[in-house]
Amino acid sequence: MDTSTQEASAKAHTYSAPALEKGFNVIELLAEHPQGLTISEIAAGLGLSMSEIFRVIMVMERRGWLKRKAGDRLRVATKVLNLAFKATPAEELIQAAAPLMRELVQRVEQSCHLVIGNGDRGLVVFRQQTPGPTVFAVRVGAEITLEGSCSGHVLLAFNAIDLDPDLAAATQNGPLSATLQRVRARGYEMMKSTRTLGVTDLSYPIFDGQGHALAALTIPFLQLVDGTQTVDSKEARICLQEIASRISEELSGAR
Repeated sequence: MDTSTQEASAKAHTYSAPALEKGFNVIELLAEHPQGLTISEIAAGLGLSMSEIFRVIMVMERRGWLKRKAGDRLRVATKVLNLAFKATPAEELIQAAAPLMRELVQRVEQSCHLVIGNGDRGLVVFRQQTPGPTVFAVRVGAEITLEGSCSGHVLLAFNAIDLDPDLAAATQNGPLSATLQRVRARGYEMMKSTRTLGVTDLSYPIFDGQGHALAALTIPFLQLVDGTQTVDSKEARICLQEIASRISEELSGAR
């Protein structure tokens, strides 16, 4: 390591902004408690006194980063999610995908959603609900496991951006490696939901212009039993493949 690199590294560890770090710590703590926490619970969770955290929380609430709910419990406001979308490739992804996802739900009469990599998890960043009377959909902002979900298999199989590199590397050689090889070979994942009976998850990757996987486009296919279903899972998968390809083309600028 040369002298300039050592100096830069030393400065990175020397510089400190205590109030800013407290704000980040508050958001990270509340992310683990979506039901919200009181100020005293936040202070206890961070190992700080009320006086050390009170002003930081008041400023965060005034700026719209935190929202107060019943019982004086604070939670992270949706402003954080909106800003994250605008500041990352998710904004461009959603703009390109939204109209085609609307077309998809009209054609297959099923809801669909977009999942991006988020460290060691997947994050649902957008969804379109079926216009039909029976709706099964995943909440925007929900986190999913990578190893145990259809979308997660697609993200791992195609080495999607923003995944934890250590986790991604480990899964390529671990017990999940054979499954990921199958996903890469056929270009998609299809599996029974690990959470809900009667649902088969279908997922295809979405790529940017450089061939990097950006997201997984997923249909949680709900099997109806009343005879009103007009599109089966095979037809839905073929349509999903087409729409995912068109979104990739839109992102790459291809016409």
